Amino acid sequence: MSEAEQTYHVPVLLRESVEGMNIHAGGIYVDLTFGGGGHSKEILRQMDETGKLFSFDQDEDAEKNILNDPRFTFVRSNFRYLNNFLRYYHVDKADAILADLGVSSHHFDDSERGFSFRFEGKLDMRMNKRAGKTAADVINTYSEEQLADVFYLYGELKNSRRLASALIKSRGNKPITTTEEFIDIVRPFFGREREKKELAKVFQALRIEVNQEMDALKEMLQAACQRLRTGGRLVVITYHSLEDRLVKNMMKTGNTEGKIQKDFFGNIETPFRLINNKVIVPTPEETAINPRSRSAKLRIAEKK
Repeated sequence: MSEAEQTYHVPVLLRESVEGMNIHAGGIYVDLTFGGGGHSKEILRQMDETGKLFSFDQDEDAEKNILNDPRFTFVRSNFRYLNNFLRYYHVDKADAILADLGVSSHHFDDSERGFSFRFEGKLDMRMNKRAGKTAADVINTYSEEQLADVFYLYGELKNSRRLASALIKSRGNKPITTTEEFIDIVRPFFGREREKKELAKVFQALRIEVNQEMDALKEMLQAACQRLRTGGRLVVITYHSLEDRLVKNMMKTGNTEGKIQKDFFGNIETPFRLINNKVIVPTPEETAINPRSRSAKLRIAEKK
């Protein structure tokens, strides 16, 4: 692995996820979260010369990691547009689709992106720096009720209303534009022993809202269901309960809401067959090398 790739992102559950794709000769594969290219490189390594790999990423920084391989196509887009771009490239069905939903080390370590409470920087948090509202826009324009909902729904914070109220009061004096200003306002609401965990939840909630991650994930999962051939694999790595619930629901019931439909004989009607009934998690050796992998869960399903 190159120094550049390590700086950008160390791929999580690399062997387990690529093995789960069940790669074979002449297949068409999709990596929906290209990032540093770690998963894509391994997929290409296991493909023959007749296969095709389409890798998606909406972050312009990921383009620096594009692979020089005739079998590889980079798609600069949010993975919610999976259907549109496969249609554009005249791809009807894929043999496997992989998504690693974790935020890359590159994003957390870039102070200018505002993803981490470890650095002072602008409250941005956009995965796509060319479009959409920033975290500062959310903090300075949302109503108190809207902010409380963001922190409660996406950060699962019980004191979400108090946080929202404090932010509304503070922004009345001057706009909140940096991570340091934001942290100074919310820090008093967290005990010292849990401060880092609670701040991580606050930043997670803002990031999810800025990038509309839950909506994008729902659209991607529905598109993946349509675009996988019979016997094709859906392979997804999740990092928190909100996204994992959507993935689990889709794989078990065929919809992100988890609504169960049964046939005449009482069998659950679902387009997928679970490959692993129990989630796959990183080994202790992997978490020691890459601490951000600790919360990772891998789910694999096969299209019926």
